[in-house]
Amino acid sequence: MDVGTGSTWNRAGTGPWRSPRWPADAPGGPDFAAVRAEFDVPVDFPPEVLAEARAAAATPPMPELDATDLPLVTLDPPGSQDLDQAVHLARDGAGYRVSYAIADVGAVVRPGSALDAEARRRGQTLYTPDLRVPLHPPVLSEGAASLLPGQDRAAALWTIRLDADGGVREVDVRRARVRSRAQLGYPDVQRQADAGGLPDPLALLPELGRLLQQGALARGATELGTPEQQVERTPAGGWTLTARGALPVEGWNATISLLTGRCAAALMLDGGVGLLRTLPPAAPEAVAALRRIAPHLGVDWPEGASPGAVIAALDADRPEHAAFLEEAAALLRGAAYTPFDGSPPEQAGHGGVGAPYAHVTAPLRRLVDRFGTEVCLALAAGQQPDPAIRAALPELPALMAASDRRTHAVERAVVDATEAWLLSDRVGEEFDAVVVDAEGSRGTVVLTDPVIRARCTGDLTPGTRVRVRLAEADPGKRSVRFEQAR
Repeated sequence: MDVGTGSTWNRAGTGPWRSPRWPADAPGGPDFAAVRAEFDVPVDFPPEVLAEARAAAATPPMPELDATDLPLVTLDPPGSQDLDQAVHLARDGAGYRVSYAIADVGAVVRPGSALDAEARRRGQTLYTPDLRVPLHPPVLSEGAASLLPGQDRAAALWTIRLDADGGVREVDVRRARVRSRAQLGYPDVQRQADAGGLPDPLALLPELGRLLQQGALARGATELGTPEQQVERTPAGGWTLTARGALPVEGWNATISLLTGRCAAALMLDGGVGLLRTLPPAAPEAVAALRRIAPHLGVDWPEGASPGAVIAALDADRPEHAAFLEEAAALLRGAAYTPFDGSPPEQAGHGGVGAPYAHVTAPLRRLVDRFGTEVCLALAAGQQPDPAIRAALPELPALMAASDRRTHAVERAVVDATEAWLLSDRVGEEFDAVVVDAEGSRGTVVLTDPVIRARCTGDLTPGTRVRVRLAEADPGKRSVRFEQAR
């Protein structure tokens, strides 16, 4: 789902900023620094940006509204310090009240400032296995603007009231002073959820999360849920590749972010100005093509079922289902940022969400969220957005598109470099693999140990298990190629 930064590894696993886990001169490891250099990743902040950040961190503005009595908690990957969101869930009659505090980056990063210019240059926080390259200097993103526990922080506080079916009844967002009570991590919270002992602010998360997921399917939303290929450190200090699926609690938590994004889009559309994250509905021919291959991959597609409902019932650990999910990615192409000022855009919806949607919940890590939040704060107060914010909206899609291209290129290059490095001394060996796509005599296979995804030649059929031979593994070229074993 298009709610996060799009990184292919746990964003908390990169260690402190500018403190890589693998020394840059360590022999034998993938050269991630070379990848960053190749794609012009802006690692260092200019002195004027650091100076401005330090000044903002020294005297951060605090809103008059005091909501520090609200027992919010953050929920993120273990070890995260750039905490964008804090949440509290409660009953509201027969329905629910969602309190969702978002770090108020707009209070410290002003349009036209050096911080603003640098954030526009970067677009988003970029995660590589040995180094996190943040959108904002760490003194802000991991300090004065982050919703760290026990600290008073400025936030955009969303209060969303839902009915018993999860429908939105009332929305409010305003600046407030908040204080998180605890910093929680996904694995621990999942264990607590499994044991039925979640802390009070999150006690309703499984119930509400499932309800919102059901509502998403009813709207025709599509969530692929494919396992992510991740570069991870080994106990010996090297690197390896794993595949990690999301925990249920991560999915439930994502529904709160998606809910807020839907409410933000509704505010913008009602107010006649904003920046939506859009995705056109899946093309009928793409759905038809997916339906045709479903029986061949052991996928049941009941009459009248939406693609999202079919996908939600799959088990990504089954090779044939994994292959189906690879093909299903064609349904979610064409995402864009769509600004408008006056009439709403012709294409205002997001096919993956099943509703209009806007990015507002990750301003520490994604540029557009700061501007979207400022628009929503103004509209919710019955005002018009600041002229500088309004003027920036048409500029943001190109900035984010460039940042997304660089991020995706870096992520792919990092994985390719790690794959080639792991396999460089195993050319000629045979492995068990699963075919995830094929056309003619070429296709893509995924190994299970190590978790490698690479091109392969042979007589390949998607969803089948095959034996493959490693034909090439060149770390310099970041190239890995297999051939079907005979």
